[in-house]
Amino acid sequence: MGKIIGIDLGTTNSCVAVMEGGQPKVIPNAEGSDTTPSVVGFNPKTSERLVGAAAKRQAVAQPKNTVSSIKRFMGLPFADSSKEQHLVPYLVERGDKGGCNVNIMGKHYTPEEISAMVLTKMKESAEAYLGEKVTQAVITVPAYFNDAQRQATKDAGAIAGLEVMRIINEPTAAALAYGLDKKKDGTIAVFDFGGGTFD
Repeated sequence: MGKIIGIDLGTTNSCVAVMEGGQPKVIPNAEGSDTTPSVVGFNPKTSERLVGAAAKRQAVAQPKNTVSSIKRFMGLPFADSSKEQHLVPYLVERGDKGGCNVNIMGKHYTPEEISAMVLTKMKESAEAYLGEKVTQAVITVPAYFNDAQRQATKDAGAIAGLEVMRIINEPTAAALAYGLDKKKDGTIAVFDFGGGTFD
């Protein structure tokens, strides 16, 4: 059985880690950074898809072809998305099942498909670091995520080729990581200062 990776699929940035020697080890991406922008860009001239820092760089020149903050639309009915739509430059439309779709150059993507592109980059970073195929992950979500948003996150993982073993609240993950090596009981306060949410 291969290693199970942990992924923080963030609104602004994402991060992947693995347990090594009883401690979580953050895995750098191909660019050498511990975090990867949760951004997917599409080049209108070449149809090339960019994920991470390269996509973030193209956002200045190609805002309508660059998807960021897609987490805001995960599991969200289109009818409830007007506030979020005003925060992004790309076109958000009603999907087949009443959810949100992103229209990039006439092609429609679900939030799960866009998130899967970011998750795939996280998976590839882990595979390069570990030197083995990765098929299982634990993914964090904001504590306020409802069942539909949690299921959408699991669906994104499946699209990326990952069996999502567990969906865990972001502040819970931080508390667990803090307490891994602690030998005595105590009370701590955990704040998750995210790019899109605060838990």
